[in-house]
Order: sequence, then structure tokens, then C-alpha cells
Amino acid sequence: MSTETKNTWHRPDPSFTYLLAFFMLLTGLAWGIWKLNSPSKIIRLALFYVFIHFLAVSLLVATVAYFFVGRLLGPGIAGLPGRRRQQGLFVQAEDREQLEFGYCFDVAIRAFFPVWVLLYVTQFILWFFISKQNLVSRFFGNTIYLAAFGYYFVISFLGYNTLPFLHHTQFLLSPLLGCGILWFASLFGVSIPQLLMPAFVWG
Repeated sequence: MSTETKNTWHRPDPSFTYLLAFFMLLTGLAWGIWKLNSPSKIIRLALFYVFIHFLAVSLLVATVAYFFVGRLLGPGIAGLPGRRRQQGLFVQAEDREQLEFGYCFDVAIRAFFPVWVLLYVTQFILWFFISKQNLVSRFFGNTIYLAAFGYYFVISFLGYNTLPFLHHTQFLLSPLLGCGILWFASLFGVSIPQLLMPAFVWG
């Protein structure tokens, strides 16, 4: 995910964030033109995609990770081996074993990329196929969501697994089991794309 430079693991390069925000803006315009009937609603949806779906959600995930990953992923967990470490927004030269908020945000941003590809682009292109009321369409539609969330958790795991002072990061992969169970259960009558469609056109 990143390498250690200047006593920090966080790489202050916002270019990827700007690029993905631009792609989200274009995607929001496409969804708006398809589903909405007024220019103001289309623009509002596009901005909603950028500032709520992308940035706000990424900030929320980064905040949760910043306060919980460093405390819940050993060392420092009762019964699990390892040293207890500190956290901080800024890293001192003499103490590099800290989880930074900027790094958490980097992980969240990069993990969002496959979500954008699968849920905002691929779902848009394949909507008329995956929205049909049959098992094949439901299988492919629900699998898109399984792949999107699966990639999100795997990339998040890889990002935190890079930090040598974090241990037991494999626990970040545990949501994959829940995703698999929900995906299998949904095949018996629940179309996830149709269920979550309002979230893509409300803004």
C-alpha cells in the first residue's frame, strides 16, 4: 500500500483521491441522466456521489479504522502475543509504531476503487440484464456486490498488513464470511441490485 518515508507510512499524495472523485462525478452524471428528469437533480446526484458516497464514507471508514484497528488488531489484545503500541495523528521520529489517520484514509480511498468499478460502472452497464426477475440475473447481480465488498475488505487487509507493527490483521478478512453467507442466502429470492437501487438515484 505504501512505504515508509520521512518517519511516516502515510504518503501525502492526493492525486488518486482527485482522480477517483472526478470519476465519481462523471458516474453520478451518467446515473442522473439515466434515472432523473431535471438538470438540478442530476447535478445534485453527481455531487452526492462525490461528497457522500465517496468522501464521507471513506472518511467514516478511516475514522473507525483509526480508532479501532490500532486497538483491536494485536499486539495489545488480551490473550494474543505482541507489544502494545501507541496511536497518533502525527508520528515522532523516535516512535514510528503508530497508526496514522492519513494512512487509514489512504487505505479507504484505494479500497473504494473496485467498488466504483463494480457497483457504479459495471452495474450501470449491465443493469438491464441483472435487474430481470430470474435466477441467472439475480446470481450475476448479487455476485457483483459480493465481489465489490470482497475486494474492499481484501484491499483493506493488504493495506494494514503492510504495517510491520500491526499483527493479527487477518481478522480484517472475517467479514468475507458474512458476505458469502448473505450472498448465498440472497440467491433464494432477493435481488441486491434492485434492493439497493434507491441508494444510487437518491441525492
